[in-house]
Order: sequence, then structure tokens, then C-alpha cells
Amino acid sequence: MRGKRLLSVVACSLSFLFFAGIGSADAATGRQAGQPEDVRVSGRTVVNTDRHKSLRSGDVMDRNEVADEGVEAMSAAEKPEKALSLQERIQRILHPEDFMPPKPAVVAMSNDDNMIMGGAVATQEQCVRYLLRNNPYPKLNVSPQELVAYYYEEGSRTGIRPDIAFAQALKETGYFRYGGTVVPAQNNYCGLGTTSATVRGAYFATPRLGVKAHIQHLLAYASTEKPDDNIVDPRYDLVRNSYGEKTLTRWQDLNGRWAVPGVGYGQSILNDYYKGIINS
Repeated sequence: MRGKRLLSVVACSLSFLFFAGIGSADAATGRQAGQPEDVRVSGRTVVNTDRHKSLRSGDVMDRNEVADEGVEAMSAAEKPEKALSLQERIQRILHPEDFMPPKPAVVAMSNDDNMIMGGAVATQEQCVRYLLRNNPYPKLNVSPQELVAYYYEEGSRTGIRPDIAFAQALKETGYFRYGGTVVPAQNNYCGLGTTSATVRGAYFATPRLGVKAHIQHLLAYASTEKPDDNIVDPRYDLVRNSYGEKTLTRWQDLNGRWAVPGVGYGQSILNDYYKGIINS
């Protein structure tokens, strides 16, 4: 009797191994035929697709490989709570300051910001953003982006600070609202030739020429070197002949010269306009 039971157990075991082998072979055959294989990942089943076809049974799959690509590209500070890994959640609890969204950088004004000549500190994007924040509908014959680009191109060519020159244009035109003697059709962004309430001043055929004239007029005060290209500022020679070898170096030096009486004129450009650009 005991021998019969032993034979029965052996027979059952062999049957189990036989059918298990058939099942494994069938699964292998199915995979070879291109059938999808289910992969267990973190307690859930993920159907193998073309994206994951290289996975084999027993492979460890990183959960980020099936996460949404937009969330996957985020930094830990930008991810929603439910998208954080366990390790990131622990880090957020231990070091919450590391998960604070980044604040925009604020560039402090330096002594160089008093100089008429030099390189830009503010970006073109900051100039445009500050303008549109104060006047969403500027009266311009080009887009704000194009106008700012002209200032940076002409400023780079002559050595004049383009970001502060643009700040001066904001002051002179009231954020391009105008409303005074000069009108938008003049493309005159700095009041060139406007000597009274009845004299409109210079007209320029295009916005680029208007910017070029503005930059050249600043250069006439700040440098004895002539521009490399054609002079379009109608008052360039008047200023240069008056100053000879003398030059003005700071924006505050324009007080009483660019505008009359011009008390605090240069300081206003820096404090009321340029500082707003640099902190925008």
C-alpha cells in the first residue's frame, strides 16, 4: 500500500512538470510569434508594447519609463506631489527649501550702470516685458521685439548701453504713448530736434533709422569717435562741434543738456525706467 502511494505521488509530480513545461513552451512560442508579454511592475501589470518589447521576464523596469513624458522632464520642484518618487517625497519633507520654485534673478545696479557707454546688463526680453507691462498697446510702427532688437544692434555697434538707451526712449515717449509734441509717425524716440511745444523735431523714414539716430546722438555726447556707418542724427555735428574733445560719461551728465531745464533727467532714466527693466 505504501509503495502504491509513493508511485502515485511520483506520477502526479511528473504530470505537473510535463504540463508546466508545455505551458512554458507555449508562452515562449507566443512571444516568438509577437504576442505581448505582461510584465509585473511595482505590483501592477503593464502590457508590453513596442516601446517596452525589449523587456524580458524578470527584468526590473524603472517606473519613469512608463510615466508621462511631460512629468518625467520636470524637476523635483515642479512635479505634483503624486508624481514624486518615495525618495523625492522623503527629500521634500527633510529639505523643503530645495523644492521651492526658483525665483527670478534680480540684478542689482552697479556703478557701471551710470555710464553711457558699455555693454547691456538687461536682456531684450526684460525690455519688452517691462514695456508691455506698462503699456500693452505701444504706438509703434514695428513690434516691440523688433524695436528693442534695433537698440541692441545699434548699441553693440557703437558701444552705447542699449538697455539704458531704451529706458531713455521710454521716458521720452511715455512708454510709447506719446501725447506730446512728437507723434508716432516720426519714429523719433528721444525727442531729437524738439525744441519747443510747437516744433515737432526730426522725422525718420523707418523705426531702425529712428533708433540709429538716437544711439548716434548719445555717441555724439559720449565719444569723440564718429560712427562707422552713415550719420543719420541731424544734430550730431552740432553736438560734436560744441564739445570738441570734451565728452560726457554718465547719464546724469545729460541733465540740462538733453532736456532743459533737465533737473534730475539722467537720474530719472536710471531710477524710474532702467531699474524697472532690470528687475522685471
